[in-house]
Amino acid sequence: MSALPASSPPAARFGSGRAVRRVEDPVLVQGQGRFADDVSLPGQTWLAFLRSDRAHARIVGIDTAAAQALPGVVKVFTGADLKAAGVQPIELPPAFKRPDGQVASAPPKQPLAVDVVRFVGEPVAAVVAESREAARAAVAAIMVDYEELPVVASLAAALAPGAPEVWPEAPGNVLAEARYGDAAATEAAFGKAAHRVSLELDNQRLAPSPMEPRSVLAYMENDRLTMRLSSQMPTGVRDGLAAGLPGRTEETVRVLVGDVGGGFGMKTGIYPEDLVVGWAALVTGRPVKWQAERLEEFTSAAHGRDAVSHAELALDAAGRVLALRVRTWANVGACPAAVSVVIPLLIGPWVITSIYDVPLVSLQLSAVLTHQMATGAYRGAGRPESIYLIERLMDAAAREMGVDPAELRRRNMVRPEQMPYTNALAQVYDSGRFEKILDRGLVLADWAGFEARRAEARARGRLRGRGIATFLEWTGGLALDEDVRVDVTAEGFIELSSATMAMGQGIATSYVQLAHDVFGVPLERIRVLQGDTDRANGFGSAGSRSLFTGGSAVQVASVRCVDESKKLAGEALEASPSDIEYREGRFSVAGTDLGIGLFELAARQPGARIVVSGTAKAGGPSWPNGCHVCEVEVDAATGAVEVVAYASVNDIGRVISPVIVRGQVEGGAVQGIGQALSERVSYDAGSGQLLSASFMDYALPRVDGFRAFKTEFDESVPCLTNVLGAKGVGELGTIGATPAVVNAVVDALAANGLGREAERVQMPLTAEAVWRALRREFPSVLPLRPA
Repeated sequence: MSALPASSPPAARFGSGRAVRRVEDPVLVQGQGRFADDVSLPGQTWLAFLRSDRAHARIVGIDTAAAQALPGVVKVFTGADLKAAGVQPIELPPAFKRPDGQVASAPPKQPLAVDVVRFVGEPVAAVVAESREAARAAVAAIMVDYEELPVVASLAAALAPGAPEVWPEAPGNVLAEARYGDAAATEAAFGKAAHRVSLELDNQRLAPSPMEPRSVLAYMENDRLTMRLSSQMPTGVRDGLAAGLPGRTEETVRVLVGDVGGGFGMKTGIYPEDLVVGWAALVTGRPVKWQAERLEEFTSAAHGRDAVSHAELALDAAGRVLALRVRTWANVGACPAAVSVVIPLLIGPWVITSIYDVPLVSLQLSAVLTHQMATGAYRGAGRPESIYLIERLMDAAAREMGVDPAELRRRNMVRPEQMPYTNALAQVYDSGRFEKILDRGLVLADWAGFEARRAEARARGRLRGRGIATFLEWTGGLALDEDVRVDVTAEGFIELSSATMAMGQGIATSYVQLAHDVFGVPLERIRVLQGDTDRANGFGSAGSRSLFTGGSAVQVASVRCVDESKKLAGEALEASPSDIEYREGRFSVAGTDLGIGLFELAARQPGARIVVSGTAKAGGPSWPNGCHVCEVEVDAATGAVEVVAYASVNDIGRVISPVIVRGQVEGGAVQGIGQALSERVSYDAGSGQLLSASFMDYALPRVDGFRAFKTEFDESVPCLTNVLGAKGVGELGTIGATPAVVNAVVDALAANGLGREAERVQMPLTAEAVWRALRREFPSVLPLRPA
């Protein structure tokens, strides 16, 4: 592990661990941010898409003559045009297997549909025009002749015997399957169990809904294609453009990303629309811009979650878990990307046993094709689904046994002396003191005083419930290394170039604090440069990895920069590098008054700057964990649910920026509350039409839906796999909130006479859903009964 220079301790006033104002905010709150749509160029054209209004149909013909003849139209493209030109689709890699063992195959993501459309909102044609209005008018003039084809618009329809196939290479519409564990040993454990509980659970489809929709501007610069867009992964987009556009290589494509108005996983990787805009710029030789409308984001930007499960837990008479068995069907849509399948079949299972010592598992997980938009990453990406299953099961088991739900969890937690601990999915936890986090969470939430609060609520005619989630998550984003370049300039600035991306989470503030630890210069002298593939390339920001990989690289590169600069200072001062000391922006010769400033030293170098790069590679993922406790009140007359208390204690290792991590946990919790209580993407089961295509129909959480959070952090257990000792934090709140809130609602209903029947509720727990549950009306969610 790299050490910090002794002369610049982390306890500096503005260094890591100190609460400082976010360095990103002054520009943003003054309206001076530079988002993708803020940039326009001379001679710029506008692109608009014609999208399919059918969930499944054959394209018999497309007539673009009337559109092409309209004033201001520059070019009209169809899928056939792009295919003939050699523009490549986005293919599913051969990394998955069908149930019969054959390599999985899915419909490719065509830049524009070729021959067949497979979901409402799929791009069919594109118009480039002199103005946005002209492009839209021309789109309306395109005539498409469709031949309707059978639609499977739900898991139940896709898995029904004899169902129409979305893709002939996916028999029975099962694209891929994964199995984990020992089915026979698990069955034997269930056979001898003193207690068995089972639940049918729906992790409903969600729309990530970042504040800023996608925006793309592509143009040519000296025979290089430059694309400016809103993305979490600039390098991934560059590589996708190089692979998909004829004649392009990674060297002849540059991707620029400015400020990003939220991503939440939706802006990872390349979209078909990016390829179309890039190709249009290549063909026309002019700048081409596309700005998505909100309707387009609902229909054609990646959705999240959407998996239904039959989950079972076996316990002995003392309440120790013997085995976990899960059968899951994940709806990955019509044209899935790799991440659509990786999330439910690989990443999610890694955390399904959570912080519990579960000796046996049997998991059967299927990725299923339907005529819907593909799923992708959404905050948590597989971990929320798995933690929801195990936390709902733990509450059900506690209710079955008549045991306090916190006590049952305590009996099954992995103990500190078991670290490093290998779970049933072969994932290694490097550190964690889960019982300590539980104890702190119970105190913060006043667990012991709940019954008095329930009685007081009952006197007011309200049903009060309490829910808990003790859990962990995996962070890493499938890449554990990151590079950072440090430039010290003669103008008096230190520039940190990274391929990770700011998207509202405050990562620049954390990077600046880490650099301040090393350099000791004022925060305003440190700049973070992101979003330029000519400066930095790497995995990007996803999977809560930006700090523990990118931040580690900031430290490594900064320390290396000081070490390399000592050599340069030795030359300038005619002294041995071993005699050079550094403190707060100045080098000096030990025991003398000879010295030179860091920035003055930079001015003497070729190019008037010192340039040093550093790479950090984590030894494994990090395993942040927490205890989240929620209390709700239910109006029995209307079913309306109000979150009235929310307390959490979180182990994220070393805290670099206290203000940032609090915002991440609490903001993430709000998104988890949204899944629990209000959000759902809904398709018509017959036609495949999207029914929740605006914020009039898709209910995001509102500020009046919950009260102030109590949030604490425990730094006593640093992560052992990275030089910072930090654990990822960006998704932790989302993962814990959903089961904590749902468990609280179930508790309120169970105590009102429903008993274990209350466990049949399904998200989102809208007022109508809870009102129906109080009248013992519950939905059925399983598409098939497990064998």
